[in-house]
Amino acid sequence: MANNEEKYARMREKVCSAERILIGIGGEWGIEGSLKEEKNQRVRQAYGELYALVKDKDYFIVTTLTDGAIYDTALLKERFVAPCGNVHWRQCGKGCTTDIWEEGEVKGDVCPHCGGPLVENTIQSECYIEEGYLSQWKKYQLWLSTTLNKELVVLELGVGFKTPTVIRWPFEKTVFFNKKAWLFRVHQELFQTSEEIKEKSTPIAKDSVEFLIVHPGKL
Repeated sequence: MANNEEKYARMREKVCSAERILIGIGGEWGIEGSLKEEKNQRVRQAYGELYALVKDKDYFIVTTLTDGAIYDTALLKERFVAPCGNVHWRQCGKGCTTDIWEEGEVKGDVCPHCGGPLVENTIQSECYIEEGYLSQWKKYQLWLSTTLNKELVVLELGVGFKTPTVIRWPFEKTVFFNKKAWLFRVHQELFQTSEEIKEKSTPIAKDSVEFLIVHPGKL
């Protein structure tokens, strides 16, 4: 059985030859409060390693995280989507409008339409406004349609089962139908892949942040 060093080498080789790279980022990459700064620094380092790995490739990223940290990386904004929202965006807490504002854009965080409080534009909101990500989601769907019959490498990094309909299950479906696709699923505990794609996947039992940091390298 291949060890993690060998699996990383295979992943880099696959990425190098791939025509498209689909990336999913989940809970293991979450940025937390200042008391967790050491962990946060490692997440930022992992984002840097991910960028070095795919920067010259045709990639798209789907993230379930709402911390907004990916917006502060070198990864291209037009190449990722955050369907669960972003804590740095604001929406009306009452859902009276589909307008979305940047953090600090509206004085006092008061909705200019109804006078109610503005809240973070995430799925935790009682009335989550999806308009914040929908235009980018359409770009993602269009990009995904171009991957059929292409050499596609799927990197699933730290994705659990909190919202499996966003990344895990759709990614498995994509790999199943694309004859030229290969999935690398990296997670400390939830690294297993389905029976249907076990011959087209590499499960890696390792915290995905640490996996990228421990095995650095540029293509």
